Amino acid sequence: MCNYCGCREFPLIGRLSAEHEAIANAAGRVRDAVRAGADAQAALDALLALLIPHTATEEQGLFVELRAEGSLTDAVEKLCAEHDDIHGVLTGVDRTAPDWPAVLAALDRLHRHIDNEEHGLFPAAVIALPIPAWDRITPTAGAAR
Repeated sequence: MCNYCGCREFPLIGRLSAEHEAIANAAGRVRDAVRAGADAQAALDALLALLIPHTATEEQGLFVELRAEGSLTDAVEKLCAEHDDIHGVLTGVDRTAPDWPAVLAALDRLHRHIDNEEHGLFPAAVIALPIPAWDRITPTAGAAR
């Protein structure tokens, strides 16, 4: 996760970064369970319990302000499309015959997505958004998707 630019000093970015760490760890547990041939359903459920509220917070808080500001709209739209793709795969797993290769591919995309937010969007947001925008974004923003 990003530690070099200081963007984690902004409470929401700090919270989202900490959540990224927890999500990455949960994704690793899913990956490990799948590769070991173990029951990965519980690990997948735990990942989704972290991921769904996290993306809602991003989309209903930070992304709203970034769209209004305008300079990062294309990046936000791309990240929202990635949210939809990853959520679609992970929430659409057939519990009777899971397509684990598709899940592993989605986890790889999730890893790249987190990296893009940590090292691209979050530092850019700190530069792009004025202080009043940050004041509107509270650390409790977001609800279930």
